[in-house]
Amino acid sequence: MKRIINALFYSLYGFAAAWRDEAAFRQLMLLAVIGIAAACFFPVSAIARVLLIGAHGLTLIVELLNTAIEAAIDRISEERHPLSKKAKDCGSAAQMVTLALVAALWIAALCGGI
Repeated sequence: MKRIINALFYSLYGFAAAWRDEAAFRQLMLLAVIGIAAACFFPVSAIARVLLIGAHGLTLIVELLNTAIEAAIDRISEERHPLSKKAKDCGSAAQMVTLALVAALWIAALCGGI
C-alpha cells in the first residue's frame, strides 16, 4: 500500500512541476478544459464526445512525456548534440501529431462525420 501512496505523490509532484515550469503544459491544460467543456456542450454523438475528451487528455499525456524527455536530455548535458536535438524534436513532433488529431476530430464532430 505504501508503494501505491508513494507513486500517487510522485505523480502529483510531476504534475505540479509541469504546471509550474512548463508554459506549454498550462496552455494545453486550458485548451483541454475548454475543449472538454465544449465537447459536453455541443450536440455531438456520444462516440464523438468520448473521442474528443480522450484526444484532449492525450495532448496532456504527450506533453508530460515530452517534458520528461527534455528534462532527461538537459540533465545529461546542456551541450548541443544531434541526438539530443533529435530526441527533443521527436517529442515536439509527437505533440504536433496529437494536436492535429484534436483538430481533425473537432472538424469531423462538428461536420457530423462522427
